[in-house]
Order: sequence, then structure tokens, then C-alpha cells
Amino acid sequence: MLYPDKTDRGEGLNMTTGTANLLGRRALIGGSIATGITATLPARAAEALRFRPIWPGGPPGSAAVHVVEREVPRSATGPADDTAFVHVRTPALVHAIPARPNGAAMLLIPGGGYRRVAIGHDGRDMLRFFAERGYHVYLLKYRLPGDGWAAGPDTPLQDAQRALRIVRAEAAANGVAKDRIGVMGFSAGGHLAAMLACRSDATYPATDAIDAQPLGVRIAGLLYPVALMGVAGTHRASQEQLLGPAPSPERAARYRSDARITGASPPTFLTHALDDAIVGVDNSLALLGALRRAKVAAEAYLPELGGHGFGVLRDGRAAPWTALFLDWARRHGL
Repeated sequence: MLYPDKTDRGEGLNMTTGTANLLGRRALIGGSIATGITATLPARAAEALRFRPIWPGGPPGSAAVHVVEREVPRSATGPADDTAFVHVRTPALVHAIPARPNGAAMLLIPGGGYRRVAIGHDGRDMLRFFAERGYHVYLLKYRLPGDGWAAGPDTPLQDAQRALRIVRAEAAANGVAKDRIGVMGFSAGGHLAAMLACRSDATYPATDAIDAQPLGVRIAGLLYPVALMGVAGTHRASQEQLLGPAPSPERAARYRSDARITGASPPTFLTHALDDAIVGVDNSLALLGALRRAKVAAEAYLPELGGHGFGVLRDGRAAPWTALFLDWARRHGL
């Protein structure tokens, strides 16, 4: 568990220094009451998080997959724990258990342009941040669409849907209400989170009793999300990994997350810096427009500065969007 003596009063927490003091000796990651598998959330160091696989007997559609999964530094000069997974073969979850549970859970979906799954500040830091505030937090390592999986562009969504069903299947044992589960995604992970939130059709055949759990989330949080495909403003690198270099207009339109929004979509929170030079803010504006047209509750925080991938911290303190999101999430039942 994480230490319970840190509360959110709007002033933020310094989560880059003294991290060992923010983590209790009983911190539990990677397991659940249902499975009995536990591990310790490491301090900010090179030690890997402990993931548990989400598929019994391996993921579907693997016959033509021959890549080798690796965890690599996200940059040559970054912190030792700022890593990414490439060629994911074993999709898996990390589970952070809060010291003072609030009865809700959050599924985090990192970004990486559908070329890798980055678990640095949009992974480890987010786990700490939300667990400190009472959420059962799950971090997803998902398969990538360019590695030969049979489901192609639906491969990451298969993993996201399976992960959500696991969170819901474990909810009662964790003291989580099944209708108080949210999803948050970052960059390309924001695209995947939006597709998870807005698609009710299962993308894989049931494998066990867990797959009887319904899909759907209470709320969605999308940070600097990829949304557009096949139009101006598209993040070309994500589109190419997901759909290939020249998808047809019809195929591209099918994977636009803003086009998936309907009146049944969950309340959605957006944040995106106006100066984002990697994934342009037009992606979030398209989502916001679609949410408004569908009359879905939405809130957007669009700071002038911040660039891409600003994460949970700003100058060593909780970034402004965090207080806005937490207030908004409570208002919508999370």
C-alpha cells in the first residue's frame, strides 16, 4: 500500500524527489486479492515493475508473430526508470493498491505511437499519483499492431478490453464498485482509451469466465490523445503503425476515435497543450466537438504551453490538470 498521510489539497506532491518516502513498505503491485500475486512498487530506479499476464495460455492470434519483446530506455539521457516496451508478446497489467481506497478503479493506457509502450512518467508516476488518492490503479502493457498479430489494428483493443474485464472481475474483491471504473490514456494510448470507452463490441472470442464481464467505463480521461486518422492533423506515425502507410479513407475513418463517439459514450475529460508539436491539439478539438454534438458531458483544459507528454508533474508539483480532473471525476461518480 502507499502511505496514507498524503492527501490532495490542490498543492500537489513532489514525486521526483524523496520517492522512497511516498511508498510504504507494504506497497503492492502486480497482483490482486483474486490471484494472490503481489509485488513491490519500486522506488525510482531501474528495477522493472512486476506485470502479470492478462491472457490464459497466451494472447489470441499469435501464429504469425515472431518478434522478441524487449524493455528499452525511452531516451539515452533520461532516468533509468523511463523505459518502454517494444514488440510486446505478453500483454500484462500492473496493479497498485491504495492505502485508503475510495471504492473506484482506474485503468491507465500509456502511449508510444503504437510503436512501443512507454511506462515512464505516463506509467510509474501515474500509478503513484492515483494510488495516493485512493484509486486502485492498473497499468496496461499492450500488444502493438505492426507485429503480425491476426487482429491487426484491433490487437491493442483486444488487450484493453480484456484488461478492463479483469479490473471489473476483481472489483468486488478489491472493494471497488463495478460502476466506478474509469480509463485514462496518453497520446496513442489516448486513442486506445477512447476506442475502449466508445466501442461496445468485443474484438475477440471469449476465453474464460472473465470475458462474461461487460465492457464500458464510467469516465474517460484523454491526455494529448491521438484521434484523427486520414485527415489533416493526423499523427502520421501512429496512423502508419496502426493502419499502414496508405489506408483507404473508409479504413481510416473506422479508426478515428472522434467518429466513434455517440450519446452512449462516457463523460470525457481532455487535456492538450496548444503548443503540442507532435500530436496537434486538433485531435482533442475534434473529440470535444464530437462529444458536444452527441451531448456527452465533457471538460477540456487546453494550456497555452506544455508540449507533448507533460504527464502528472510540472516543476516537481502536480500539474494543473490533475486538480481539475479529480474534481471533474468526482462530479461524475469516480
